[in-house]
Amino acid sequence: MAPKAPIFLLKTKSTPGDSYEETLSVPIDGITLEPEFVPVLEHRFEEQGMAKVRGILHDRQIGTSKDARYGGLIFTSQRAVEAFTKLVEDGKGEENWPYLQDIPVYSVGPATTRCLKAVPQTPSLQVFGEHTGNGETLAPFILEHYSEWYRDRESKPPLLFLVGDKRRDIIPKVLKAAGWQLDETVIYGTGEMKSFRDDFTKRLEDTADSPRRWVVVFSPSGCDSMLSALGLLDETTGKAKPKHSDRSTYIAAIGPTTRDHLINKFGYEPEVCAKQPSPEGVWNAIAEFTKNS
Repeated sequence: MAPKAPIFLLKTKSTPGDSYEETLSVPIDGITLEPEFVPVLEHRFEEQGMAKVRGILHDRQIGTSKDARYGGLIFTSQRAVEAFTKLVEDGKGEENWPYLQDIPVYSVGPATTRCLKAVPQTPSLQVFGEHTGNGETLAPFILEHYSEWYRDRESKPPLLFLVGDKRRDIIPKVLKAAGWQLDETVIYGTGEMKSFRDDFTKRLEDTADSPRRWVVVFSPSGCDSMLSALGLLDETTGKAKPKHSDRSTYIAAIGPTTRDHLINKFGYEPEVCAKQPSPEGVWNAIAEFTKNS
């Protein structure tokens, strides 16, 4: 029987199925990974932003007509899609709700795209940008694609960007530098779960005898609690302790933002960083590390 290695995914498990669980269950170099989810963040809908978007939908202010307030939507997180989906479902029963089949909807990657394609809209939303993977790539794609979509207009209609209270500003910077109008609306907030550190500590205790363990970090939030639970944080300095050569627990960052946060704030460089923020990206990074270690 192939040896097993726990791999802790510091995120909430997606439903009905989670692609990270499926992909990371594939053996690597004869080792069977055992994914376990340890939620770090809790999310809450921001009612002020939700009410604003609810009104925009109700008043049909998103569309391709020249009197519409917005000509397209942007999403860079699954949580924003969840909040949007709730608004769509709440409005069921209104005639032709939510009437968004003619506008471009931009998505930062595969996971967000899957959520958008599940939004109960008939006809389905037209979603673009699945291939991009991050804001740096999505922003120039929007500039090109949106320009072509509204090529008959000298001035492009504003875009509505639905976001959380913690987000990067690369897309607003790029679009506004090009002279475009963008309305960022916060529709959900994020905070570390009070139970995370205790939950993660319990999982570590239960797997203390494992010869190798992996921890996949999906965002900067909770990194201090994670390092502390692993015994890697010097509580007096707030910086990571030196790595031991005989360590058995390794950290994988979902992308450069999380990796750089670990390095810059804590002085800890994760063992691997996914080249693409996807299940395949994480699997490939761990597989390459395992092969070379």
